Amino acid sequence: MEKMKKNNQVSLEEMENQRQFIWQIRAKNEKAALESGSRPKAYILTLGCQQNEADSEKLSGMAEAMGYEITQAPEQSSLIMVNTCAIREHAEKRALSMIGQFKHLKANNPDLVIGVCGCMVVQEHRIQDIKRRYSYVDLLFGTASIHRFPELLWKKFQAGKRVLCSEEEEYLVAEGVPVRRENKLRAWVSVMYGCNNFCSYCIVPYVRGRERSRIKEAILEEVKQLVAEGYKDITLLGQNVNSYGKDLGESYDFADLLAEIDEIPGEYWIHFMTSHPKDATRKLIDVMASSQHIARHFHLPMQSGSDRVLNAMNRRYTFEKYIGILDYIREKMPDAVITSDIIVGFPGETEEEFEETLAALRRARFDMIFSFIYSPRKGTPAAELYCQIAPNEQSRRYDALLMTQNEISLASNECLEGKTLRVLCDGPSKNREEVYSGRTEGGKIVFFEGKPEHIGEFLEIDIERGDTFALYGRIKNISEG
Repeated sequence: MEKMKKNNQVSLEEMENQRQFIWQIRAKNEKAALESGSRPKAYILTLGCQQNEADSEKLSGMAEAMGYEITQAPEQSSLIMVNTCAIREHAEKRALSMIGQFKHLKANNPDLVIGVCGCMVVQEHRIQDIKRRYSYVDLLFGTASIHRFPELLWKKFQAGKRVLCSEEEEYLVAEGVPVRRENKLRAWVSVMYGCNNFCSYCIVPYVRGRERSRIKEAILEEVKQLVAEGYKDITLLGQNVNSYGKDLGESYDFADLLAEIDEIPGEYWIHFMTSHPKDATRKLIDVMASSQHIARHFHLPMQSGSDRVLNAMNRRYTFEKYIGILDYIREKMPDAVITSDIIVGFPGETEEEFEETLAALRRARFDMIFSFIYSPRKGTPAAELYCQIAPNEQSRRYDALLMTQNEISLASNECLEGKTLRVLCDGPSKNREEVYSGRTEGGKIVFFEGKPEHIGEFLEIDIERGDTFALYGRIKNISEG
């Protein structure tokens, strides 16, 4: 018997309520603009991952719909929102430091509204910390309540006191939230939210809830609209995109979604992240290999090359299974760029197990890795392990890991010398105006001499030199015009 489709959506009535709050605040701001001669301004500070960036685009979209002008100058703002990250202790300390820097703005302008939202403030100890130590923070809400931003802001205006919303409501999918995208070439599209994996080091399931997928019709419509608006690089987001659709009670999976998106006509790339190796299927790889628009780029976090450490991390795969996936990707797409995440210094990791990770790097031959020193997260199982590794030893291993990977990355990029790659031009580099930069479909940075009319265009670039972190070349046949 087919499973019943789970209703994971915020109700239409609830979303209509939020639109009413948007209009009420907009009327208030329009009145203020008439009196002062300028629109109230809002500043949105984003800390953290791509999902946080996507969430901030919603915060900006709602703020703009409420009549605010989005600004990069917090000192000119009537509303400041800090969208926080909880993935590492350093990220939380940085967020608290930034919040502290806004205290003097509040002292100079008592009408300024300061809000804090996102992953950090889902944790009860951080909620209590802000309640006690940051009395000038007016709004507080977590990841499940982003769509309620207009309502909570209106409550602040009406009550004239702090609105501190603890994360007690159910995690749902809110469709129809206004979005304001800063970048006109590259766009984020969330296909699902939350995570069910509970890796022992990771706080995400505790701060973003369980997995919940958007319906495919909403995703397809959003991508079609982005392509129609001229976006050239669209990234599908999820904590584990390979789990897409499992909560909907249907046989339709992420590979099916990619195949449908690929049928949308236009000139664009589709990227996706992040994939969990335990759910990466040959069907998904086959769809990528036969597609027109799906970038030949697979970001597949390995985390460790040691099976014992992987088990302690609750990753639910072995290195043998992992390398089998990589081998199949390269069999079907020999030119695929493969990137990964590695954690160094996980509790209990021995020197021999670290050497297994170095050997795994040499076997996997990643084009690039994102490497991290293990950081204990309060509330996760790994934080309670007694065998935490000393910081100086973690740093030594981290340096050794980077040295090994840098050699691999350099060799990978040198192999591209003499080849022609398709590159999406972002614009001038920061150092020299005549030097432009762009990215390949695999995300490799390319520098070349360009012109303003090249911005936002796909270009064929002859690669002349590859180094560890970038490629250098020239536009193909540039001498001919």
